[in-house]
Amino acid sequence: ALPGGLGTFEELFEVWTWRQLGYHDKPLGLLNIDGYYDALLEFIDKTMTSGFVAQAQRDLLEVGTNASELLQRLGSLAERAGAPDDYRHI
Repeated sequence: ALPGGLGTFEELFEVWTWRQLGYHDKPLGLLNIDGYYDALLEFIDKTMTSGFVAQAQRDLLEVGTNASELLQRLGSLAERAGAPDDYRHI
């Protein structure tokens, strides 16, 4: 997910929940440009330390500050998961 507003948050959490429920096995990425998502990541970590989110679920979210590097990581994870090479289908 790129930096965005409420619609972006909703989409991120929806796709993350679908992954948790096993509806897909595609990688999830969050592009944290200039610390845009720092507060959200702190909140997610707090939900984990409070026992509401398991570490395994948190680990499903790949976070990066460089778009090219993040896309490379997501591509590697997609290959391992058997996801299509063509990202238009993700």
